[in-house]
Amino acid sequence: MLKKYIKLSVLVIVGALVVGCQSTKPMTYTSKKITGLKTPESVVQAKDGRIFISEINEFGKDGDGQISVVNNDGSVAVFASGLDDPKGLAIIGDYLYAADKTKILKITPTGQVSEFVPATAFPNVPYFLNDLEADLQGNLYVSDSGDVFNTGKGGAIYKITPSGEVKLLIKDTQDARVKAPNGLLADDTGNHLIYVDFTSGVLYSLNTSTGALTDIAEGLGGGDGVVHHSNGTMYVSDWKNGKVFSVNMMGDVTLVKSGYQAAADIAITKDERYLLVPDMKAGELDFIPLTSSRH
Repeated sequence: MLKKYIKLSVLVIVGALVVGCQSTKPMTYTSKKITGLKTPESVVQAKDGRIFISEINEFGKDGDGQISVVNNDGSVAVFASGLDDPKGLAIIGDYLYAADKTKILKITPTGQVSEFVPATAFPNVPYFLNDLEADLQGNLYVSDSGDVFNTGKGGAIYKITPSGEVKLLIKDTQDARVKAPNGLLADDTGNHLIYVDFTSGVLYSLNTSTGALTDIAEGLGGGDGVVHHSNGTMYVSDWKNGKVFSVNMMGDVTLVKSGYQAAADIAITKDERYLLVPDMKAGELDFIPLTSSRH
């Protein structure tokens, strides 16, 4: 695909991305590094400023996973417990959703957990549900990174309607470039879904109607999380190499910060002042200031 066409596609797609960060006033919340977390994987901020973190704890051990909340005063508390290996998080309305191994959980404002989408609702039982994303219409998107650490097969991306109906968008047997889909980013039309592949380190745009993939950027290592700033910049974390990159509207990649042990599923604060970076192996949540010089 011609680079000129790729760059034009990026401009069009980024222009339609969901912008959930419209606050013009700084929010009240701590920006101090949070430590002592139990294998933090994903993070998301609610409209009231609270920050939710999924903690896997011990991989493969059911029942020891949890969601913690960082309150506006900086205190950290367990919000929901008894999960298995919770990863991607998304908020729709007042409810928090979590990808947990082979199912999707729905969590009430008081921390009550229920199964929203069981493994049996998928066309095939998922291998490794990973990132979770919501669009403006109340749909969820979830990546299945497949048997990423063994056969490398089974990668897929699904769309979940507000009623819990699951639709396959793309899988590895349809396009060889689909290896281990991870971080997701939806636009406000539902027509495109940006995702980064953990195995190839390539950032793609997926046409959700046709299944067509467009390359946006490469060289992103073990691509994990993807977020979008209202100025058009995207940020991508590299779990394998402990880095965070920015990707501009032309598809150019720039290193923002390195030195993490395992930079997992990132988020951006509602006021767009910070990137939130869970360092899985270090057990920390870091805050990267987004200054004008970095934009």
